[in-house]
Amino acid sequence: MRQILPLQWLLSLIFIVQMYLAMLVIGVVFLIPALLDRRHAHTACRSFCAWVRLSLGALCGLRTEVRGTVPQTEVLIAAKHQSFLDIILIFGAVPRGKFIMKKELVWAPILGWYAMRIGCVPVDRGKRGAAITRMMADVKSGASLPGQLIIYPQGTRVAPGVKAPYKVGTALLYQQLGQDCVPVATNVGLFWPKRGILRRPGNAVVEFLPAIAHGLDNAAFMQRLESAVETASDRLMAETAR
Repeated sequence: MRQILPLQWLLSLIFIVQMYLAMLVIGVVFLIPALLDRRHAHTACRSFCAWVRLSLGALCGLRTEVRGTVPQTEVLIAAKHQSFLDIILIFGAVPRGKFIMKKELVWAPILGWYAMRIGCVPVDRGKRGAAITRMMADVKSGASLPGQLIIYPQGTRVAPGVKAPYKVGTALLYQQLGQDCVPVATNVGLFWPKRGILRRPGNAVVEFLPAIAHGLDNAAFMQRLESAVETASDRLMAETAR
């Protein structure tokens, strides 16, 4: 292990550097087309996701897998969030994804502009009730943009094995949109951590779970969502351990 880790760390560093270079190149190449048509912004983002998956396997030995039935219609997607990799896998799988994202990302070079172009909704996480009200209004105003709205119910990245509460904003969106909700589980944090450079080899998975039909009250919905996501994520992580 002492001989393998330094090499894996170096390959991980190379992967990270080339990943951001790829983001720059793809962002510049698609800039004008994306200004003219939002569909090209989606194409640019999906191309970046495909490149990340390819280069991650080639450089770090980290394979990626998408399981379950990927939704093709407009639904709310509520996903476990462990690292940037689950964003890549989920967005790369669905036809027209758009995220509820933290407001600071709007100012991120390239990433922020493309995020707004594909219809992502920025949220100021520090203002609680006001943030939820603004999020609901922004989602309503952007409802004309077709696609799958993706939210992380715990509000932030949560490392494997760490418990964090599920926030009520997901239930409010579920009620407002009047759509089914597709839970998503993952084990990606075991290989691509919340912080740090090392990317470990293995098989990183996101799994789309059976949809929760619209019509439940908030409490029943949140209980069912948390149970589905946490149980499936624990199963994926236990599978990795075996």
